[in-house]
Amino acid sequence: MIKSISGIRGTIGGKPGETLSPLDVVKFTAAYGSWLLEKNGSKKVVIGRDGRISGELIQNIVVSTLTALGIDVVNLGLSTTPTVEMAVVMEKADGGIILTASHNPKEWNALKLLNHKGEFISGGDGKIVLEKAEKADFEFSPVDKLGTVTEDDSYLHKHIDAILSLPLVDTTAIRAKNFKIVLDPVNSTGAIFVPELLKALGVAGENITVINEEVTGKFAHNPEPLPENLVELSNMVTRTRANLGIAVDPDVDRLCFVCEDGTMFGEEYTLVAVADYVLSTRPGNTVSNLSSTRALKDVTLKHGGQYFPSAVGEVNVVSRMKEVNAVIGGEGNGGIIMPDLHYGRDALVGIALFLSHLARSNKSIKQLRKTYPDYFISKNKLELEEGVDVKKIFEKIKAKYKNQPINTEDGLRIEFDQDWVHLRTSNTEPIIRIYAESNFESTANNIALRLMQDIRESK
Repeated sequence: MIKSISGIRGTIGGKPGETLSPLDVVKFTAAYGSWLLEKNGSKKVVIGRDGRISGELIQNIVVSTLTALGIDVVNLGLSTTPTVEMAVVMEKADGGIILTASHNPKEWNALKLLNHKGEFISGGDGKIVLEKAEKADFEFSPVDKLGTVTEDDSYLHKHIDAILSLPLVDTTAIRAKNFKIVLDPVNSTGAIFVPELLKALGVAGENITVINEEVTGKFAHNPEPLPENLVELSNMVTRTRANLGIAVDPDVDRLCFVCEDGTMFGEEYTLVAVADYVLSTRPGNTVSNLSSTRALKDVTLKHGGQYFPSAVGEVNVVSRMKEVNAVIGGEGNGGIIMPDLHYGRDALVGIALFLSHLARSNKSIKQLRKTYPDYFISKNKLELEEGVDVKKIFEKIKAKYKNQPINTEDGLRIEFDQDWVHLRTSNTEPIIRIYAESNFESTANNIALRLMQDIRESK
């Protein structure tokens, strides 16, 4: 089990306290519900889930626990993370819970906790919830004051309608291009939501090919949308002579594209391309996390704006975006945050903006990619052994590279002229992530390998 700003995550099966067992789901849900009741006199919470095997099981426990506290539940059922975030606001609810472990494998699930703005709760609020869970500091309602449950499947279309209302979403241009698209929603709710969005944007139904479309949660491949996991999508794009491929993760908050020749557009460049499009008509500031490509900074400066980095984690990106009044932001893992719609990573609005940009550019997706700087990020991870003192490891590495510019806002980021490396513990897995970027792929890989060796030697 992992408790962080990204939610309460754990594997299904095993002992309570060590995994996301039914007992733990009750405990953390009750703690969250009690916190809302104390904070707002809460009476309404929105919940939704991705297509995971354990989704319905966890959903039933969460719904029962919230109603046992006297809280009314609006249950969206199969949904997406951004859809639940928007529904919280539209419902004027006091909070929301998204049941998804995002890009983690099928054995994982999680409770992602939202505030009344449909945004992830802050670190401070999360700490209070965890303390309540630890102390079992909650009280259930008597039988005549139990909460109610409303099933609502209308938010797929409400979300799409909100996206279509954005001035920068150009359905006329998209329809005129007659795009042929292949989609990989990896056996989760993107198989429901993305085709509906594409049709609403003007893509003909017969031009949409969906692979891994059955919503079973039995993911056909590792669900993280990385190049090594998208071989089938890449092959299908070339085989069907499609204009592009689209991949989303199980809860549809991450997005990446495949070019017409089967090569990767690059998940880091999802945000870069969308930001370029937004900034071309609305110059302003941008934000991405410390592990994201510097290409976003280049594009922002080109349009006369300022770029600001943040710590990793959606809540941190959103906080920095509000501070600097950013017009677009997100994370280099393919997460797009468009404040005009809502403050949350949203692959659906990302698709709408990207296709508008591509259609207006009169370029192929491969040609569009060539208009952006070529940086290479080497993304690596080392599994953490139990009891390893990461803080001690980072202090040793910090001392070794004391003559280089160092940022310790989130883990350890070290600058080497125009290159950089970022070391940090994951919010979602028991690992250290090691990301390095350079103009040359070999240089980025070598920097990452050098730091991975430093980590091993510092244990």
